[in-house]
Amino acid sequence: MAAARVALVAGATGLVGQAVLARLLAGKAYSTVYAVGRRAPDRQRARLVAQVTDSFNGFAAPPVDDVFIALGTTIKVAGSREAFRSIDFDAVVAVARAARAAGATRLGVVSAMGADSRSPVFYNRVKGEMEEAVLAMGFETVVIARPSLLAGDRASLKQAQRPREKWALAAMTLFKPLIPNNYRTIAAADVAAALIAAVQLGQPGPRVLLSGEMQSH
Repeated sequence: MAAARVALVAGATGLVGQAVLARLLAGKAYSTVYAVGRRAPDRQRARLVAQVTDSFNGFAAPPVDDVFIALGTTIKVAGSREAFRSIDFDAVVAVARAARAAGATRLGVVSAMGADSRSPVFYNRVKGEMEEAVLAMGFETVVIARPSLLAGDRASLKQAQRPREKWALAAMTLFKPLIPNNYRTIAAADVAAALIAAVQLGQPGPRVLLSGEMQSH
């Protein structure tokens, strides 16, 4: 019987991150799950080790096998393009690099639909650059999730309300039968489940999960 692995989750208090953390702790694949972020998860559980940090610059990861990164914001919430990039690129790359240095061989990272390092859209370009950066780090397995608009309760996670997102979610729910799978809203829990399953499968090389294939049926 294979020994239980050790996992690290960055961004465990966000929509997808908290779903990833809950799923990992509910299973038996990991003997220890580290959660790193700017605040600790609300609930402390057995096998969970929380690490709070104000900055990911110089972050040193504990010995770990699998790393899940669900760090992200929006330009509006961050306040500027520079602040956005510091989270969605710099912080993600810092955690991935630290985990790789600590022995991690498998990486699962949440990106976004439309990620492309050559995109004229700043948001998509940063996401694409982040993907290219983590792919170059030498992980045996890299799984990149590209969800469409995420559905979930941001208020309960103490996240800022996003009025435009609320209206978009309502419209997309109403017209769901007419919207292609890759563009439909997707539950954060579905993204977490698909990301974890692909990382644990451990297939060598990179894999991109588009929103449509992560939808629950």
